[in-house]
Amino acid sequence: MITIERKTKETNIKLSLESRELPSTIQTPYPFLNHMLDAFSFYANLTLNLDATGDIDVDDHHLVEDIGIVLGQALLQYKQTLTNINRFGFFYMPMDESLSRLALDFSNRPTLIYDVQFKNERISNLTLDNFKEFFKALTYEARITLHITNLYGDNDHHKIESVFKGFGKCVGLALREVDTLQSTKGVL
Repeated sequence: MITIERKTKETNIKLSLESRELPSTIQTPYPFLNHMLDAFSFYANLTLNLDATGDIDVDDHHLVEDIGIVLGQALLQYKQTLTNINRFGFFYMPMDESLSRLALDFSNRPTLIYDVQFKNERISNLTLDNFKEFFKALTYEARITLHITNLYGDNDHHKIESVFKGFGKCVGLALREVDTLQSTKGVL
């Protein structure tokens, strides 16, 4: 089990991550983010336990970004417990009228390409622009290359849910153990 704690003047986060044996338990002040992280962990085949609080009286940016930081660190540490991984994951994820395309590489070269447009500014108490900050922080800390494109959709909930579910599927595929190192260089 990977366990990480991050405490700053703005946030207090405790996170654990392991192969899925039990359902995830996710507690943040943002029910919609809890829903997205639960979907991610299910489709990644991981148990994610998260307890996160922060300066939500300021806004939602600090906590959402810091959760991305901690989850990225946990994914990197989890990857390092595995011998040889499939390395790559790609998936088209439909969610009703929405379709998102995701591709990732556990490459040790952090890069994020993010193309998701929303009609609204928020869902519930969560600013939708902060999802890009979440994935930017996660990508850097996990040291992955990640391409996220929402190809189409009308409903903002469906768009971002297709992103989180697709990201989970990609992580699950990429972290599958294989017989040989997936690198022509001989190292990731």
